[in-house]
Amino acid sequence: MTGDERKKQRVVIAGGGTAGWMTAALLARTLGRVLDITLIESDQIGTIGVGEATIPPLLTYNQLAEIDEATFMSKVQATFKLGIEFVNWRDVDHRYIHSFGITGKDHWTAGFQHFWLKGLAEGHARDYGDYCLELRAAEENRFAHLPKLGLNYAYHVDATLYAAFLRQRAEADGVRRVEGKIDHVTTHPQSGDIESVTLADESVHAGDLFIDCTGFRGLLIDQALHVGFEDWSHWLLCDSALAVQTESTEAPIPYTRSTAHGAGWQWRIPLQHRVGNGLVFSSRYMSVDEARETLLANLDGPTITEPFSLRFRTGTRHQHWHKNCVAIGLSAAFVEPLESTAIHLIQRSITRLCRMFPLDGVRQSDVDEFNAQTRFELENIRDFIILHYKVTNRRDTRFWRYCQDMEVPEDLAHRIRLFRETGQVFRKQDELFAENSWIQVMLGQGLMPEGYHPIVDAMQGQELQAFLDHVADNVDRTMRGLPVHADYIRQYCPASPPKDKAMAKPVAGHA
Repeated sequence: MTGDERKKQRVVIAGGGTAGWMTAALLARTLGRVLDITLIESDQIGTIGVGEATIPPLLTYNQLAEIDEATFMSKVQATFKLGIEFVNWRDVDHRYIHSFGITGKDHWTAGFQHFWLKGLAEGHARDYGDYCLELRAAEENRFAHLPKLGLNYAYHVDATLYAAFLRQRAEADGVRRVEGKIDHVTTHPQSGDIESVTLADESVHAGDLFIDCTGFRGLLIDQALHVGFEDWSHWLLCDSALAVQTESTEAPIPYTRSTAHGAGWQWRIPLQHRVGNGLVFSSRYMSVDEARETLLANLDGPTITEPFSLRFRTGTRHQHWHKNCVAIGLSAAFVEPLESTAIHLIQRSITRLCRMFPLDGVRQSDVDEFNAQTRFELENIRDFIILHYKVTNRRDTRFWRYCQDMEVPEDLAHRIRLFRETGQVFRKQDELFAENSWIQVMLGQGLMPEGYHPIVDAMQGQELQAFLDHVADNVDRTMRGLPVHADYIRQYCPASPPKDKAMAKPVAGHA
């Protein structure tokens, strides 16, 4: 039976926002010929903007969804992002950048960090970041598209405008939006599968596959199917956030800024028309009033909105696909947005679902593989976030003393020991953060290896210095040829402030 002859599968997406409309847009564009897609959302329920900062894999989503980059960036007031600047994380007044891309040139026997460590010991090496183009371009506020993705990048986006942009595309591709609040969920008495959802107006919407994008509530995956939740808050203490928008007081820079405070951290995300700001904090060590005072005292421009508050719990559902329901976004898991992974996790779940879509009915083998892959990715991202808190010199507050002293997952503890003792970092399978990310953050947080791979001793004195200088000079030469970030945006994807002020409501974090 051909795709045209097969009865269309009925997909019901519960919830809109970034998760719902990313899901609807990609499913409609890639599988729309064999799916009947309905998205249910209510204007009465405010959405939590999962974020305004992204990471490079979003370029893949745009390609799959056939989204023109310049148009997309103009519509969502986007700027380019080359990494994240971390301020006050290792020590108060210390800063470093975790950038995209790679640093230096590896040898098959040893990563570039080993050559750099030997050069550092012998007085030949510059700062580690001087060998990374993305980091140098970020520091100098420069950007351009280079051939063969020679400059790795992502975006800063207005999350509300992004959801509206995707909604317009999804509806054009046949997605049906239904306005209303879900009142109750009906499950099959024997199988336990979800049969339908009933709205407050008593309309019933049946489906073959249900996708839960209802945020922290987990209306389908948890409240109806009771999959349970695994709490990670003993490792990641932050459970609250305040967000506020401010006017732009300078040209947008091509990186996110994360500034650590006494019991959490503050984000700053520059868009074309405004700046997104917020404070993620632990309510155990900081009150809402203290957080509000800290946030408002550390803004670069006048506020546009009132601070918006949010409570959350870090962790994951025990299962992300259960029976005929798949949880995507905040309904599936929450890892604080320190490394801009929220939108990425939505994207990965959608693309994973596309590859395993149950057009001929749900198979447990697909469910098990989906859940295993999702958990692997989540746990590796979780450990990378914990690293920022665990490896630090800060002991100036109870919050930081707890973080420095806490026991961490054994896999993370092993990575830390391995790097400290040998300088080695190994990427596991298809985990999100590659070796360069782990190295930049561990060095940035103050973890210096005790030695380097002995193979680099084959490169002596002037040869090693010439090698390191060649890499750094090439980076510097390319960086100087890049235009100023703001100039490039004005030429490539200029945008005007949104006309509808309602579209500029606060979001609750960055992704």
